Amino acid sequence: MRALNACKSLSVLSLAALLAACAGAPQASQPASPSVPGTVITPSSSAMPQLTAYHWELVAMSDHQGRSDTRWRQASQRAPRLQFDNGRVSLHNLCNVVSSSYQLRGSTLELMQGVSTRRACAEPALNELEQRMTAALSGAMSYEVRNNAGGPPLLVLHFNDASRWELKGTPTPQTQYGSAGERVFLEVAPHRVPCNNGVAANAQCLRVREIRFADNGVRQSTGEWQPLYAEIDGYQHEPGVRNVLRLNRFKRAQAPADASTWAYVLDMVVETERVR
Repeated sequence: MRALNACKSLSVLSLAALLAACAGAPQASQPASPSVPGTVITPSSSAMPQLTAYHWELVAMSDHQGRSDTRWRQASQRAPRLQFDNGRVSLHNLCNVVSSSYQLRGSTLELMQGVSTRRACAEPALNELEQRMTAALSGAMSYEVRNNAGGPPLLVLHFNDASRWELKGTPTPQTQYGSAGERVFLEVAPHRVPCNNGVAANAQCLRVREIRFADNGVRQSTGEWQPLYAEIDGYQHEPGVRNVLRLNRFKRAQAPADASTWAYVLDMVVETERVR
């Protein structure tokens, strides 16, 4: 039997409505650790390329009194991440992906009405964190970028209630590979298969086939199943689950002899099906 995941649609959400839903959330705090020092980059139009050149992973959060709030640390979950791209900022690594258009005016960061996927969250703590962080984003006021000698840049967001987020920058795939990449769709089979992955003995590879869609979303063609001699950045495979993924594929300029010449980065899980 096959059980389909019915949570695949997108809908427009009001960040203000989410703010009202989270207004009564308790504040768990403790003394804050000092911010990471660095050279402050004065926000301006020149800061735009720097924001979009990195993924920004949350490393610290403080409340309106400057006390550290560690509730964003969820067991077995990757840290929440912000991504700036094509005039939109999106919040990742929670139950849903929340995104909003934004504008920069000097040091001011202004977010507009957002959209969100509508997946049910099985973990109450993660669902509560998603609501609080989404609501907080609606109150973003200003930002600064700190460049640290010998380390990653740090993005500091300031909010209208005097709370603050600190986020560490990691180069985006576009920055890392020097190109925009190619959009592809891969169907991932429920189980890995044995494969001869270069020098790795007894390797287990994802089993995939490429899917091509017409502009209207109708499936045009489906390729043959084959092992994928690379992992997909941002994707964690669950045995017994079939997925259709929207990916960005990048040509690696200097791939190791025992590695794939292509790098795959997850953009979106399009379809999920648990196979029993």
